[in-house]
Amino acid sequence: MTTTQETTMQMLSRPDGRIAFTDAGSGPLLVLVPGMGDTAGTWRDVVPSLVDAGFRVVTCDLRGHGASDTGFAEHGDDATGADVLALVEHLDAGPAVLVGNSMGGSAVAWAAAQRPDLVAGLVLVSPFLDEAPGSTAVKAATRLAFRALFAGPWGPWAWARYYAGPLTRGRHAAWQTEHVATLEADLRRPGRLREFRRLVTQLDHSLVGAVVDRVQAPAVVLVGANDPDYRDPAAELAAMGERLRARTVLVPDAAHYPQHQAPEVFLEATSALLATLPRDGERWVVAGA
Repeated sequence: MTTTQETTMQMLSRPDGRIAFTDAGSGPLLVLVPGMGDTAGTWRDVVPSLVDAGFRVVTCDLRGHGASDTGFAEHGDDATGADVLALVEHLDAGPAVLVGNSMGGSAVAWAAAQRPDLVAGLVLVSPFLDEAPGSTAVKAATRLAFRALFAGPWGPWAWARYYAGPLTRGRHAAWQTEHVATLEADLRRPGRLREFRRLVTQLDHSLVGAVVDRVQAPAVVLVGANDPDYRDPAAELAAMGERLRARTVLVPDAAHYPQHQAPEVFLEATSALLATLPRDGERWVVAGA
């Protein structure tokens, strides 16, 4: 039976603004980070089960997204990773298991490389552990195309259509239509599309590629078999698993968001990892820390 857990919205002060986060449950700490153009609501189908399983579950919004502030000058995997590490330190409940989707997965991998003492484990859902192969010219053209796509009033509509289409090819959560409408409305709020465009143009996953081999935390990586962000999802998942020495899960009938397209698969993989991690009462223990 699912129990009712109180969830509170709080704000973490950072140099250029505040990051919104929710805090529910008690026990060893899990921090859940969404991807670009998404909000903490992406985790709604998995948070109750994790809380009921005896964990403290914190979800956050990215810079310029959801309930977080706008006006940040810096965006990207390192900026988000630094926010996550600051949040773990602020909560004074670490080390934490960091869970990230898409760019959020890239950011928490970066964070684990920077501060292994604060990271007990990683759950990476559709992450990017480096820039995709390709010429500098192609990458520059892609950035220009994204800049144009999100340059005008059509930007929120374009992102919503992409989210509801290719990025969720396969199974859909019952609440997906509502969620996509909320994301589109959020991007229409003052300053939000500008912040999103800054993120798109600043994002550089090579920052993760440069440090990911330093990651020591036990990890599991999940990728949807239909994910359009990978040329060959199964092959790229295998490569990520080898690089991180991690367990891998290819999620059938899901694309970029297995956490809400196949929450039961996400929960099974996450629970299996958590069961292997040492703890001391209400805290995880990092070996050698």
